[in-house]
Amino acid sequence: MNGKPVACIGAGLVGRAWAIVFASGGLEVRLFDENPEIAGKARDFAAEMLPGLAEAGLIDETPEAVLGRIGIAGSLEAALDGAAHVQESTPERLDMKQAIFARLDVAAGPETVLASSSSAILPSKFTERLAGRHRCLVVHPINPPYLVRAAEVVPALWTDPAVVESAADLLRSCGMAPIVMKREIDGFVMNRMQGALLEEAFRLVADGYASIEDVDVGLREGLALRWSFMGPFETIDLNAPGGVRDYAERYQSIYTRLFPSMQRRVDWSGPVMDGIEADRRKALPVDGLEARQKWRDRRLMALARHKRDAARDIGE
Repeated sequence: MNGKPVACIGAGLVGRAWAIVFASGGLEVRLFDENPEIAGKARDFAAEMLPGLAEAGLIDETPEAVLGRIGIAGSLEAALDGAAHVQESTPERLDMKQAIFARLDVAAGPETVLASSSSAILPSKFTERLAGRHRCLVVHPINPPYLVRAAEVVPALWTDPAVVESAADLLRSCGMAPIVMKREIDGFVMNRMQGALLEEAFRLVADGYASIEDVDVGLREGLALRWSFMGPFETIDLNAPGGVRDYAERYQSIYTRLFPSMQRRVDWSGPVMDGIEADRRKALPVDGLEARQKWRDRRLMALARHKRDAARDIGE
C-alpha cells in the first residue's frame, strides 16, 4: 500500500465498518457517500465504537488517533485521488454495482484495486465490460468486520492474480483473515457453508425433530466451541487417531446414509416460520433486538480478545 489511502465508497452499515478496519490498520480512509449525511453518521458511528474496541484491547492506539484517519470526501473523485484500494459498499443491486464500477473504472488511477463488498453478486456480473476489469474483484466481509476478521477475496475469471494478492495482503496488514478463492461461485464460501447449516436447521424444526432453542444449543454449546478456533477440516483431522483420512474411512458411511434426507428444502417463509418467529419473539421481543445486537457485539469483542490472547499464549 506504501501509505496510500483507501477509499470507502458507500458509508452504510458495511462501508462504515470497513472504515474502522482500515483506519485501525493504520491507513488513511476517505469515506464517500452520495448522501453526505450518511457519511457523517458513519464517522460518528466509528467514534462511538472505537472506545469499546480500545477497552477490549482490540486496537493498539487511542480511539482519537484511529478516528483521525477517517475523513469524509466531498466527491467521488476526491475520495479516489491517489487511493491504492477502493472498497465499494453500495446497495446489493446488480444495476447499481454496474453503474458505480463503471464510474470507478474511469475515475480511479490505473493501478488502483477496485473491490466490492457484495455478498451475493458475482464479480463477473458487474465488471465484464470494463476496460480495467483485470483490477476488479469482490472482497466480502462477515459483518461486522472489525470484530469478525474473515473476509472473502473473490476474483472474476479475468482478475489479475497480482490484484488478488494485493487485496489479501491489505486485509492481512489490517489484522484480517482473507479467504482467497481460486474462482467465483454463487454464494462464495461463507454463504454456501452457512446456507447448508441453515437448511438443515430449518428441516429439523419443520419436521418436528428439535426446537429452535435445541438447534441453537447444538451450535452454541457444541460445534461452535471448536469452530471458533479451527475449521471443519482441522476438526476431523484431530477427531480420529490417524488423522483426516482415518476419519473419512471411519465415518463417511454415516454421512452417506444421511445425505439423501438432506436434499429436501423447507420453505423458510412457509408455515415453519410462524413457529420460529413466535419462539424467537417469546425469547426476545422486537423492541429488545437492538440491545441484544449490542450484547452480541460486546460478546464478540470479548471472544476476539480471548482468541488473540490464546493465540499468543498457547499458539495458533
